[in-house]
Amino acid sequence: MLVKEFTTVLELEPLPDFVETGHVRDVTERGLAYIEAGFPLHLRGLSGTGKTTIAMHLAAKLGRPIVVFFGDEEYSTSDLVGGRYGYRRRRVVDNFIHSVHKIEEDMRQTWVDNRLTVACKHGFTLIYDEFTRSRPEANNVLLSVLQERMLALSPIRGGDGYMKVHPNFVAIFTSNPEEYAGVCKSQDALRDRMVTIDLDHPDRDTEVAITVSKSGLGKEDAAKIVDVVRALRDSVKCEFSPTVRGCIMIAKTLRIRNAAVNSGDRVFREICKDVLSSETSRGGNKAGMKKVREAIGVLIDRYCSLPDTSALDTRRGRHARTSKTAQPSSGGGGLSG
Repeated sequence: MLVKEFTTVLELEPLPDFVETGHVRDVTERGLAYIEAGFPLHLRGLSGTGKTTIAMHLAAKLGRPIVVFFGDEEYSTSDLVGGRYGYRRRRVVDNFIHSVHKIEEDMRQTWVDNRLTVACKHGFTLIYDEFTRSRPEANNVLLSVLQERMLALSPIRGGDGYMKVHPNFVAIFTSNPEEYAGVCKSQDALRDRMVTIDLDHPDRDTEVAITVSKSGLGKEDAAKIVDVVRALRDSVKCEFSPTVRGCIMIAKTLRIRNAAVNSGDRVFREICKDVLSSETSRGGNKAGMKKVREAIGVLIDRYCSLPDTSALDTRRGRHARTSKTAQPSSGGGGLSG
């Protein structure tokens, strides 16, 4: 039976604006060590903690082509492995004798390998993003792939129903915590076959570097925005924690609107409140949104106010007058010897 592959394979190149701080290097080194030891890697963390970006970075480090799969509750096993898609039609016209027309026509379904099968067959890197958004029964086929290195296939495909997984095959998974909406509980047998690295929000230096890299904003201004976001995250006023994505959104919009990172800039205050209140709330509760926007205003005043130089200027002026008064006269009499 004819087997076709319509899967898009990606060749990754290093991102020019990728930020690699000590925090990122630590996660990268740990992940590559587990992969080299032969274990599938699972990056789990809150939204905005960089799971997918780090997964892509790890895949680029491996230097192999990748196939990407995004979890979906509508998927079944065939969406990973393959199935019969469309029809193949063949028509033969025999006109060897001009007075005799012989026509043969047949139509049959064609099997097409999907991403998991292609990756297993050729030794590509599989990135299964948000794999817990797929139903557990759809992911059962992964059990034998990760443990026994064998892929069970439908007899309809042809062959003996099994495929030996290529030795270069690598699987990297990402997921949100189970309390997130739309996330299915993964079966224990599948989680036991992976090494899980739990990712939290990166440290301040990393968030500042990411904001600068992704937006082009100056480091000093980016640091102020990051401080506002981190302080809001540490408060107990938000339904969901703001992330570095909010920092990037604020910084990029500031550049478009030519606003300044200054508590006295009305546009800056509006951008911060719009971005951060939308990122930290999903329900749109008016009382909750009002409380969050008030908290954002307080934090902007705390971290983004320009220094009050009036008192300093007054002290400098007083010092200058005092110094002038204390100057010795030009005809001053020195001590005689």
